[in-house]
Amino acid sequence: MSLTIYPAIDMRGGKCVRLLQGDYDKETIYGDSPFAMAKSFAEAGAEWIHMVDLDGAKDGKRVNDRFVIEAAQKLDAKVQIGGGIRSEADILHYLENGVDRVIIGSIAVSNPEFAIEMIQKYGAKIAVGIDAKNGYVATHGWLDTSSVKAIDLGKRFADAGAETFIFTDIATDGTLAGPNIEAVWELAEVTGKNVIASGGVSSLTDLQAIANKGINGAIVGKALYENRFTLKEALEEVGVK
Repeated sequence: MSLTIYPAIDMRGGKCVRLLQGDYDKETIYGDSPFAMAKSFAEAGAEWIHMVDLDGAKDGKRVNDRFVIEAAQKLDAKVQIGGGIRSEADILHYLENGVDRVIIGSIAVSNPEFAIEMIQKYGAKIAVGIDAKNGYVATHGWLDTSSVKAIDLGKRFADAGAETFIFTDIATDGTLAGPNIEAVWELAEVTGKNVIASGGVSSLTDLQAIANKGINGAIVGKALYENRFTLKEALEEVGVK
């Protein structure tokens, strides 16, 4: 099974940033133009680009959507977006403007009935983002931790028809400490669906370990920005030439 690499662009205040473990007070700015960053990833061979509206996740509304739509419409790469998506209007705003996949996260916990309706209506265009802290789902830009277990949430939505999950272990995100592969694999086993690993990837060895486990995808952010390896090297490591 091949591994799809998703280079990540986290947006805050119109800039490309990374947060340490989701902490808005621990931000590093890596670029002034999300579109320019997305363009560089597309030109390096990315099939997909993973974009996150951090302002949107925190405020509960779309904030940096114009950069996402620009990337989706102008680049030869598929785009998925998460952050600030709370309504069907938000979903349609992106899908009707060329975005390939919309990630629902916080709303999946606060209003699971709505999430299931969207999954059943839009099918593979919807991914469920599960951000976990010590096994429990965190919401609203990781500012709140729920009493819902990540694997329980995954099972519920898999049963409802969700095909793709993005699993982030908050403890590893932005740390370059290595991904929590076992937690990702557990979700993949419980759901039987496509699961994308997010958080902690620091080396080409990490990517190979994820691929060897049979996990479908990996989101890579800080390792690229800190020049641990290039996107081209990452793609070659998992067999994309």
